[in-house]
Amino acid sequence: MTNESDPRLLGTYLNDHLAGAGAGVDLAHRLARVHQGTPAGPALARTAAAVEKDRATLLQIMGTLGVSRRGHKELAGRVAEKVGRLKLNNRLLRRSPMSSVIELETLWLGVNGKSRLWRTLRAVANRDERLSPELLDHLLDRAREQADELEDLRGHAVDEVFNAQVHRV
Repeated sequence: MTNESDPRLLGTYLNDHLAGAGAGVDLAHRLARVHQGTPAGPALARTAAAVEKDRATLLQIMGTLGVSRRGHKELAGRVAEKVGRLKLNNRLLRRSPMSSVIELETLWLGVNGKSRLWRTLRAVANRDERLSPELLDHLLDRAREQADELEDLRGHAVDEVFNAQVHRV
C-alpha cells in the first residue's frame, strides 16, 4: 500500500455505494408496500424512509467532495435489484412466503455495507476537513439501528415461515 491515494478511487468507491443505495431504496420501499397493514409495516416504512434519506446524504457527500455521479452504475444497481426478484421460489404468479425472509436478509446486508461506507468515510474525515466526523458518527449509529430492526423483523419472518423460534441476542 502506498501513502498517496488516487482521488479517482474514492469516486469509484462512492459511485459503487450509490448504485447499491439505489437498489436498497427500491427494495426497502417494496418491502414496506408488501407489508403495509401488517405488524411489520410501520417499521419497514421507517426503514425505507431512512434508507432513502441515507442515499440523499451520500449524494450530498459526493457533491461536497466533488465526485460526479456515474449514472450507468446506478442503473446497473437498480436493474440488479429487479432481476433479483426473479428468483426461483416454486411460485410463478404469486409471492412466496419465503420472499420476505430473503428480502429482509438482502436489505440487512445492504445496510451493513452502508455502515462500512460510513466507517470508511469516517476514516477519510481524519485527513479531509470537507467531511464531518459528527455526521458520519450519526450515520454509523443510524445504520446500526436499521440493521438491528431488520434483524428483528427477519427473525419474526423466520418464525412465521418456518415455524421456528429464532434466538435473539
